[in-house]
Amino acid sequence: MPQTHETDVLIVGAGPAGLFGAYYAGFRGMSVTLVDSLPEIGGQVSALYPEKAILDVAGFPTIKGRELVNALVEQAASARPTYLLDRTANVLTVDDEGVTMGLDDGTEVRAKVVVVTAGIGKFTPRPLPAGDGWEGRGLVFFVPSFDDYVGKDVVIVGGGDSAFDWAHQLEGIANSITLVHRRDQFRAHQATIDAVLAGKTEVITKAQVTALTGDGHVEAVEITLESGEVVTRPAQAVVAALGFVADLTAMKDWGLEFDKRHIRVDTTTRTNLPRVFAAGDITEYDGKVRLIAVGFGEVATSINNAAPLVFPDQGVFPGHSSEGS
Repeated sequence: MPQTHETDVLIVGAGPAGLFGAYYAGFRGMSVTLVDSLPEIGGQVSALYPEKAILDVAGFPTIKGRELVNALVEQAASARPTYLLDRTANVLTVDDEGVTMGLDDGTEVRAKVVVVTAGIGKFTPRPLPAGDGWEGRGLVFFVPSFDDYVGKDVVIVGGGDSAFDWAHQLEGIANSITLVHRRDQFRAHQATIDAVLAGKTEVITKAQVTALTGDGHVEAVEITLESGEVVTRPAQAVVAALGFVADLTAMKDWGLEFDKRHIRVDTTTRTNLPRVFAAGDITEYDGKVRLIAVGFGEVATSINNAAPLVFPDQGVFPGHSSEGS
């Protein structure tokens, strides 16, 4: 017999938006459960970017990803949430009374509403073609801690936010940093690009890493320029910051309306399915901006619009948290 768990609100995704949603559900008097396919709380921030400096959260001029998650967990604790980690939400069915979610371990969660805050779903890193066989021998796909890079020569491959963030953060820690990108245009935040270009990182554009060499562990990287010239750089660590491939197979089987790899929602964050809301990076609507700060606002909107479905005598507006009882 499958184990059944009952809750007012089921949040799919225990990243920043999901954690703030848990707090807000508790603020509205709801019981809340979070499910996440990752084994730890914090979603992609904990798994991939715990040391990243986050600059766009209100009230914090700068805060590391790990510190933000810890603060959100502490805040969410007031709601006494149940965490179902290292489990994937597979099957969703909706009826007039609520939603049933089937997890990959056989657990069934019965909720009055569901809020999807699952980032980009299950993800796998995009491979570095020249890195076949080097993973675990100097090749990594993300940098969870800077301690492993003290005094090393580091080559970072990519031109997005992660590549530039890590290059910027590793300056002064690594012995040398080389950033390689196949184009001369980047997809990172301009302030971070400017900081890296003004620093000591060597930026090589219109080039690709074509070989990793070493005796058992990476010792050097061969880089082929657009002209065909091959240059070599020392490297005891190679970071392939090429992004991730999202696996949204399970969610697409739920019957949700997708716009490519994002869930379509309306101004209340409702999806096309009754009792199912979505917030954060997974959503799409006209004018969408994918920031953690935006995800916080969206998930508060989700919970408040879900409140009348949980408690029919309540309205959408919660009152102000600063008001006395």
